[in-house]
Amino acid sequence: MDIILPMGISFYTFQTMSYTIDMYRRKIEPARTFLDFALYVTFFPQLVAGPIVRAHDLISQFYEQKKATVQLFIWGAFLLTLGLFEKVVLADTLLSGTSDAVFGAGKPLHILDAWSGTLAFAGQIFFDFAGYSSCAIGIAMMLGFTLGDNFLYPYGSIGFSEFWRRWHISLSSWLKDYLYIPLGGNRFGPTRMYIALMVTMLLGGLWHGAAWTFVAWGFLHGTYLVVERLLKRYVKVEINWWHSALLALLTFALVSLTWVFFRAEDFASAGVMLQSMLYGRQDGAKILSHFDVIKVFSVSALLFASHYYMRHHTLMMLAKNIHPWLLGVVWATMLFLMAIAQSAGEQFIYFQF
Repeated sequence: MDIILPMGISFYTFQTMSYTIDMYRRKIEPARTFLDFALYVTFFPQLVAGPIVRAHDLISQFYEQKKATVQLFIWGAFLLTLGLFEKVVLADTLLSGTSDAVFGAGKPLHILDAWSGTLAFAGQIFFDFAGYSSCAIGIAMMLGFTLGDNFLYPYGSIGFSEFWRRWHISLSSWLKDYLYIPLGGNRFGPTRMYIALMVTMLLGGLWHGAAWTFVAWGFLHGTYLVVERLLKRYVKVEINWWHSALLALLTFALVSLTWVFFRAEDFASAGVMLQSMLYGRQDGAKILSHFDVIKVFSVSALLFASHYYMRHHTLMMLAKNIHPWLLGVVWATMLFLMAIAQSAGEQFIYFQF
């Protein structure tokens, strides 16, 4: 049966769970009034799709005097614009159509079409979710509140441990603090650590939806993390910049493979997609135009290159090094492209979780 659930229920469920657990562990003081607690749970900028904010980070801000500043308001407005640009222009206009066409084909596809659809979804889900997070952080900043980063250029990660330190940071840290560490973490030897890792990722997959495809997605990421730990333990290799770039590209490719299970409706559809991608089917159907393939691979290459470059930088650092006039041109360009974007006005992907 299809059960109607409130939008974003998993986000504020985890948020209230963290409050309850931290109270039980005596790590935080209780909110002074029920109204303060209610505001923490229903803080509207990040209510339906995160970031998952901890009580000690947000409730404490309720008791500080808030004073709007021009600098904070402008930077918050810029982050709001950037988030909407990522959602409307990059996710919906450039990539969602290709992703929907490929995953909705229901038949074996040419290898280029299959990879185009998967890379399109990899870009779409990042721009969609990171876009929402930027909007939430920007709106909160305009109101005088500070929310932590939720994405730090994850597709430039070297390895899967780093990927999960950069992707959906608020969920990753929640799973680490309230699941991985209580399961033993790395305190009781490698075997216990690998089991804790796998259980954490399986439940992290199940958090996204009650479907076995999400469990398979979590299982793959758990396997990646276990294999990575084993390689680091038994294989000692000095990594130069060339090796790091190749490892980052391999990480991006393997993470993209996992998105097949995240996007596919069932295992049969996922199997067809993986077969088309991995076995190089030349007899598969070609449903995409040459322009669509070139567009997706170009966007994916720029996405990977920008994330790899920004691994040691922040957006604020970059903005400070750019002339204000150039930053204004970039801002105006984003607003113009949003105005002319041919988007169908799709809701944010993570609203369903």
